[in-house]
Amino acid sequence: MENKDIIIYGAYGYTGELIVRRCQELGIRPLLSGRNEAKLKPIAEKYALEYQVADLKNDDLDKLLKGSKVVIHAAGPFIHTSKTMVEACIRNGVHYTDITGEIAVFAQARKYDEQAKLAGVMLLPGSGFDVVPSDCLAAHLKSRMPDAEDLVLAFYGTGRASRGTSLTVVEGLGTGGTIRQDGKLKQVEDAHDVKRFDFGPTNMTAVTIPWGDVYTAFFSTGIPNIKVYMGLPERVINGMKWSKYLGWLMRSEFVKSRARAKIVAGKAGPSDIQREKATTYLIGTVTDKNGKSLTSTMKTQEGYTLTAMSAVDIAQRIVSGKFKAGWQTPSLAYGKDIICEVSGAEFKDV
Repeated sequence: MENKDIIIYGAYGYTGELIVRRCQELGIRPLLSGRNEAKLKPIAEKYALEYQVADLKNDDLDKLLKGSKVVIHAAGPFIHTSKTMVEACIRNGVHYTDITGEIAVFAQARKYDEQAKLAGVMLLPGSGFDVVPSDCLAAHLKSRMPDAEDLVLAFYGTGRASRGTSLTVVEGLGTGGTIRQDGKLKQVEDAHDVKRFDFGPTNMTAVTIPWGDVYTAFFSTGIPNIKVYMGLPERVINGMKWSKYLGWLMRSEFVKSRARAKIVAGKAGPSDIQREKATTYLIGTVTDKNGKSLTSTMKTQEGYTLTAMSAVDIAQRIVSGKFKAGWQTPSLAYGKDIICEVSGAEFKDV
């Protein structure tokens, strides 16, 4: 592949660098980019790769994207960065992928579906852990029960969050959760529903969260009722319950600025050893109108490790000419088995 076939934007972030490392492992030489040269240059030198500084404005992005085939957009929070990049990709005939899990970003990108089709460009937000494994699990369950009307997805990871993921969470403090009901997105309170799941090695409590699949799984499967749960410690869930009454405070810039400062002062993300030891467990259940249910499970690599693997794999497919123009989900673009091809994971039907 040519140096500019794949551009990694936000290459100096925690996950961005993992994506760079994955490219190096596969002998791919991407062009690295981002807004901050002081952070970008050392990463480029570390991996002996070319780089190009570009701010998120039209002129910079047009120069950056010229002659490229696909962007892996890794600079979040994506609600603040994706729109300009999507528009630039369509304008320059470059395919867009990112590693978001933000519902608003999926919805925003889908508004450009027709423009992307006319430009022959694929828009595939969520090419990482958010939402490749869960989207594929949802599609697998749909294949088992074509007339399913209800979808529940849950996951539990033994690793910890990166700085970028934590900052994204801060942006959503006090805004509540989201489920899909009768085909429409519905805003609900934090900790809207709490239940226990058997994740295999552990049976634990999980809580509804506004995960990307609440948006994307509807288009991947057509199932009208969707909830996504995340396994969390009881103390965290209890804190989420209290936020129902303190949403006004959680939304305040005072609280958010203090949270951001604490996150920035902490570690960028889990170490290599921590990631190697960590595992992610997923479980999904579909139910039809008669109350019949089917369940499937999956085990994958730690979330950040999987993100680097799937984001690069999808970029490679695009460069080789395997893509569908317009807004896509992972399973719509590449089928439900892409997670098996990328990670070696297997669906287990219960």
